[in-house]
Amino acid sequence: MTDVRMVGAGALLVDGLDAGQVTAFARRLRSLSGGDWTAREVVPGATTVLVDGIDGFEPGALAAEIAGWDLAPVPADDGPVVTVPVVFDGPDLEDVARLWDVSSDEVVARLLATEQRVAFSGFAPGFAYLAGLPAAWRVPRRESPRTRVPAGALGLAGTYAGIYPRASPGGWQLVGRAVDAVLWDERRDPPALLAPGTRVRFVEASGARDRAELADEPDDGGENRAETASGLSSSPVSSGRAGGGSAIEVVRAGALTTVQDQGRGGHAHLGVPRSGAADAPAAARANALVGNDPDIAVLESTLDGCALRVGGSAVVAVTGARAPVWVGDVPAPHGAPIRLAAGQLLEVGAAADGLRTYVAIRGGIAVEPVLGSRSTDVLSGLGPEPLRDGASVPTGPAPPLDDDAFAALRSIAVSGSDADRASATAVELDFTWGPREEWFAAEARRTLTGSAYTVTGDSNRVGVRLAGEPLARAREDELPSEGMVLGAIQVPPSGMPVIFLADHPTTGGYPAIGVLTQESVARAAQLRPGEAVTFAPRPGRL
Repeated sequence: MTDVRMVGAGALLVDGLDAGQVTAFARRLRSLSGGDWTAREVVPGATTVLVDGIDGFEPGALAAEIAGWDLAPVPADDGPVVTVPVVFDGPDLEDVARLWDVSSDEVVARLLATEQRVAFSGFAPGFAYLAGLPAAWRVPRRESPRTRVPAGALGLAGTYAGIYPRASPGGWQLVGRAVDAVLWDERRDPPALLAPGTRVRFVEASGARDRAELADEPDDGGENRAETASGLSSSPVSSGRAGGGSAIEVVRAGALTTVQDQGRGGHAHLGVPRSGAADAPAAARANALVGNDPDIAVLESTLDGCALRVGGSAVVAVTGARAPVWVGDVPAPHGAPIRLAAGQLLEVGAAADGLRTYVAIRGGIAVEPVLGSRSTDVLSGLGPEPLRDGASVPTGPAPPLDDDAFAALRSIAVSGSDADRASATAVELDFTWGPREEWFAAEARRTLTGSAYTVTGDSNRVGVRLAGEPLARAREDELPSEGMVLGAIQVPPSGMPVIFLADHPTTGGYPAIGVLTQESVARAAQLRPGEAVTFAPRPGRL
């Protein structure tokens, strides 16, 4: 029987489906969204479909309607077919042969003879989980993941096959490499070659190279880590006046300053995170203070601020974490519009309270959009590179602002700091239970709401990692991968909660015990390493 669960305030998780039903429910939901109601994302999982960003329909009523659907599984021969040429020369081919107790030639023969279907996407944009291998062919992940798997590598894990669309760390057993197949191209429509529901057939490619090309590679010192600029796929920010306005010179980029808007929607089923400003309300306030629409791109600076020189006259505003602001050597207001003359320097200092500050400029940041957004995504590598010292950032055109209009903007100025804490000892985060709280022991639920956790130093835009009392599981089996939402409190085997922020993965295999409210997501985005956090449950179940 179909089980429909509430996930936070605006999402539903349709559970209890087999692979064919997942495809059927995802298709039905996509076909209905856009009529009387809309959903930002419809994300297939292994046995689930996540419907996120529901608008125009009360989620409880929609859940009741979905629970009554009786959809037949999609037939095995239904859906488009993509043929992928593969050279079977992977470094783990012999290991897989031993696991299956067959020859390596038989492994290749089985893979060539088995048509597979894209069950869902995740891990990276364009990474498709291909279902079709029998349970008897299950393959464990490597005990020690590789620090770098080349783009195009074909791997096996569990009962899935997958092709890495770009070089990245990975723990799948590598049996070959795809050739002449562009798995991901954000300039293409659709950008993913292998979308959910697509049938996939492997054919043996002619020619071969040294098998060592797919062997273990030494650690690259971090060059392929998600938050490193060199790992991002799009061009750097240096396009001058491309936006039709002036330009900003980045005098000091600080620890991490990125371009952010309200994020990418509609691509989570292809493995593309939502991204966007981590503290969305603070970014929207900055835009309001300069007369921009809420979805205009701004700059998000982490911890130690940034320094920017404007090429022409401009109106700017700084919001978010409380930080000193100067125009040249003169102190300027935080949370209020500021006029700048051509060539003046705006400097945002280190945050005194909170973590992220936002700088909006009238007209907005006008870098080229990728998949409908100008946001930098540190997990998937989409969007513009993080800013570097000396970069030139284009801005959009802005209508003139007379004294009366400027005074009107000042009248909506934020009083105090966006990041002020509600408690002197701990930041309280409101959440609703689920969708997987039953995976945890009753003592874990009491622990989550009755103790404090500490923010660790390895937190980032993907998630806030916490240390404290581990949350004990009631179930120790592996959760089939399912769609994840902003603010999910996911719990890996360590028992330590992780709060998903803007660049969170679109699917995950660890259970989420709860989901933060929208207001608490903004609070979580401003948490600094070492701060204490408590959790307060709120009503919100079906």
